[in-house]
Amino acid sequence: MAMAAAVGDGQIVSREEERRVIFASSLGTVFEWYDFYLYATLAPFFAALFFPPGNETAALLSAFAAYAAGFLVRPFGALVFGRLGDLVGRKYTFLVTILFMGASTFAVGLLPTFSAVGWLAPVLMVSLRLIQGLALGGEYGGAATYVAEHAPRGKRGYATSWIQTTATLGFFMSLAVIAICRTQMDAKTFADWGWRIPFLVSLILLVFSVYIRLKLNESPIFTQMKAEGKGSKSPLTDSFLRYPNNRLVLLALLGATAGQGVVWYTGQFYALFFLTITLKLDFLSAYTLIGLSLLIGTPFFIFFGWLSDRIGRLKIIMAGCLIAAITYFPLFGALTHYVNPALEAFQAKTKITVTADPAQCNFHIFVGPWSKFTECDRAKDALTKSGLSFTSVAAPAGSPVVIAIGDTKLTGFDAKEGGPKLAAALKAAGYSATADKAQVNWFMAEVILVIFLIFVTMVYGPIAAFLVELFPTNIRYTSMSLPYHIGNGWFGGMLPLLATALVAWSGDIYYGLWYPIGVAIMTLIIGTIFLKETKDVDITK
Repeated sequence: MAMAAAVGDGQIVSREEERRVIFASSLGTVFEWYDFYLYATLAPFFAALFFPPGNETAALLSAFAAYAAGFLVRPFGALVFGRLGDLVGRKYTFLVTILFMGASTFAVGLLPTFSAVGWLAPVLMVSLRLIQGLALGGEYGGAATYVAEHAPRGKRGYATSWIQTTATLGFFMSLAVIAICRTQMDAKTFADWGWRIPFLVSLILLVFSVYIRLKLNESPIFTQMKAEGKGSKSPLTDSFLRYPNNRLVLLALLGATAGQGVVWYTGQFYALFFLTITLKLDFLSAYTLIGLSLLIGTPFFIFFGWLSDRIGRLKIIMAGCLIAAITYFPLFGALTHYVNPALEAFQAKTKITVTADPAQCNFHIFVGPWSKFTECDRAKDALTKSGLSFTSVAAPAGSPVVIAIGDTKLTGFDAKEGGPKLAAALKAAGYSATADKAQVNWFMAEVILVIFLIFVTMVYGPIAAFLVELFPTNIRYTSMSLPYHIGNGWFGGMLPLLATALVAWSGDIYYGLWYPIGVAIMTLIIGTIFLKETKDVDITK
């Protein structure tokens, strides 16, 4: 009865207990995201470690595919651990997830590379990524549900927004640790064994995080539900096969989390890859810019979570999707202008074309031993990895590939012979293979990256409270976890892979942006029409 009265009054636990719950949940989740993002941050670097040499874009696509694999499996983790969380409790479930996550991350630091064991290396690495993805699929729903079920009415957006900061803080931590390792040792040492250190030290963080979570109590709302005998005996069936919950799961995915996922990964990961791969900025400068934007932008998670308690969750998420979709092209164009103006000037004065038989030019996404790369594919790869846009021109069947750089033409392209010839032709035309740091407008570049982070905080800050409030207590963990992880894991996690493939296929360094823009617009339309505000919902039912 005391528990029921407390729940009815809105203040479920003491302020001290609420703060302890937020701290412990957030701390553990920061560590899990740190684990997950270590690979994401090093994906371009891992391309050379775990995949065969000879085609840099193919290796990069393979690395991104392995990165995406961890995201693709997250919904299955949501099903497994979500069901467990609704049956046995929130606390014990997300204690298990952090153990799986930490162990698989530590094991990455022990992996052999492609030069040592061949294709077994990427197989082992992808296997560990799958375990990470499964664990993370159960982590977020548990943490968000746990915190929301401890929060008083009118403050759920604010309370859960602390959980939302964890992904960004985990990303920042991974950037910081990698930057320290790379600056404290030479490139060869880091490539040989130094890259293992960030993964191995995660074992210390794992032990600390598990200790903190062991000291938590079960959610009071879940405890009350179980005491009253109102728990679901089949959370999967109740969530996905019974109306109206199955309808809400689908709408939550298409009308909220899909757009949130692509805006999030565009603002953090794609921006980082664009700086280093396309604009040729050195890794330390890029990490510093992104890291600073994370520091500046992170408080806005709390702000928009707090604001959603006052004006509503949905309108903030929809506004973030709309503004991002409208501004991505001009903002990424401005990023090129301020980070690598020489590249922008070179592209403006130098027309580049690739003339080839269209039947010999392929669209590659998932790359592996089964992939066949033609002369056309390798030519486009060479230009794409140089951060250059080009125009594709159709040639008669059987014609050799011709790369035109201004008035210079290169007929035929061999990866070994054509590479140096292409590099020499580009250099002669005035192309620089690295960004000139003296020409970088650091302030404006940082402003743009902070704007990207503001978009991220708008869509992500209120999303946990929105999803928790959308579903009843007895199936909340299961129901909210699946759309969240499909939206973030499939729609968001596929972004670096699909965007890179689109750029290589189209010949336009900005063409990959059509993917997040299209998904954000879809979410805006569906969310605006079919979803309703949730901030005043009683989550104790």
